Amino acid sequence: MNDVERFIDIGIALSTEKNHKVLLEKILLSAKFFANADGGTIYSISDQNELKFETIINDSLELHLGGTTGKNIDFPNIPIYIDDKINNKAIVAIAAATGEIININDAYQDCGIDTSAAKKMDKRTGYHTQSVLTLPMKDHLNQLNGVLQLINAKDEQGNVSVFSEQTQKLVQALSSLAAVVITNKQLVDDMENLFSSFSRLIAKAIDKKSPYTGGHCRRVPEITMLLAKACDATNSGPIESFSMAKEDFHELGVAAWLHDCGKVATPEHVMDKATKLETIFDRIELVAAKFEIAARDIASNTTIDDQQKTEQLQQLSEDRQFITIANKGGEFFDQDKIDRVKHIAKQYPITIAGVDQNLLTENEIYNLVIARGTLTPEERIIINGHMDITVEMLESMQFPKHLKRVPEFACGHHEKMDGTGYPKGLTRDQMSIPARIMAIADIFEALTAADRPYKPAKTLSETLTIMGWMRLDDHIDPDLFDVFIDQKVYLEFADKYLLASQIDDFDLNKIPGYKPPELRN
Repeated sequence: MNDVERFIDIGIALSTEKNHKVLLEKILLSAKFFANADGGTIYSISDQNELKFETIINDSLELHLGGTTGKNIDFPNIPIYIDDKINNKAIVAIAAATGEIININDAYQDCGIDTSAAKKMDKRTGYHTQSVLTLPMKDHLNQLNGVLQLINAKDEQGNVSVFSEQTQKLVQALSSLAAVVITNKQLVDDMENLFSSFSRLIAKAIDKKSPYTGGHCRRVPEITMLLAKACDATNSGPIESFSMAKEDFHELGVAAWLHDCGKVATPEHVMDKATKLETIFDRIELVAAKFEIAARDIASNTTIDDQQKTEQLQQLSEDRQFITIANKGGEFFDQDKIDRVKHIAKQYPITIAGVDQNLLTENEIYNLVIARGTLTPEERIIINGHMDITVEMLESMQFPKHLKRVPEFACGHHEKMDGTGYPKGLTRDQMSIPARIMAIADIFEALTAADRPYKPAKTLSETLTIMGWMRLDDHIDPDLFDVFIDQKVYLEFADKYLLASQIDDFDLNKIPGYKPPELRN
């Protein structure tokens, strides 16, 4: 194979390498091969505009540091400038600052460049540096993104020789190609980082929008990735064939951060509705004022005696307490409670500004008799509508090929395995495993969240019991839920995010539908 063929092969290898450290090491090894050099070092440019050692190789010293070795390079970064002047004590700094190739035939002969640093290193290592070729790596925009230095070229007999003009041109061509590859990879990495930070920005904005769900968009990705890693590591059972590459984890992570992006369009007074009567403010204060008016009217009623007044005021106080508790939406509202609200509404007619009216308006009654939670059916539609907006937002985005599944992953966390979920009513077979993972993550976070004013944070035992019933009802994926329990994903998250009072001891065998691995068919 001639030099041209080798150059093409190396160019292909460099262009397909994704790991930055491996890429730099390959560049150094390729240059060292073409120049038949005994050693070499490749440097990157730090944020402080210093030269950072990335990989050091020296065959004679049997030295290989950095790169893929896992061995740290303890040498400090080399400043390109000192006090706004070129650092003339370092050959690599001079090459970086001037952009010129420096080819030294003999470091111990007067060459017009300070080679004292190389000599000091030789004294420490017992090595003898002779020929030195230093090349600044510049991209197509003539921007410096590294420095390549080769030490001691060798002839066919293995003797130290100089770096010839032909060798210099060949290595220069390689370094130019490498610089473009590095720049392209950096551009890709920068775009990935920009998109990831933008995804987190959206999630942070949504969390900041609501004081009651703040942190949800941050915690769901955490659970999602923990469960995904546990599934990837599972080597037995129904999902033993499932695996995820680094790119798959990245794609799922982006989806997790964007899973609730549609909430940017959800009205705050609906998203934050902590009580049944809350709109822009909690109308329980208005209702309380009307109870005060009713109490005043009873106290001033001259048609009843004191005993009747006392009894009516006592009943009024009990009814007021009942309405106050009902407003919180913390328990199921059965028909008896609904009837009592309607009775209270008409039981105490009051007069305000000369107008006779019932204690409670029709709208107040409508909100107070909500069976579960604090949202009316209309408000529930608005809340659920955030998924329609999420779908619309994400499906309108031009995701690159490696992120094409983000909409599918992100938009599936409210779907149920039996097809009764939303927004698309997908069944288990219509959903990917990552999408089903997100459904479990979203539910677990919602049940354990301690920042919801309309419900107390549930303990682990309560949460997993509820999720066990959801598994039996075919709402969540049973196989993934088993992994969630088997690998103690719930506990890993709990140790980091839950209150100590939520982490209780319980028997896993009592979780509905769950069996330990040894008892499964």
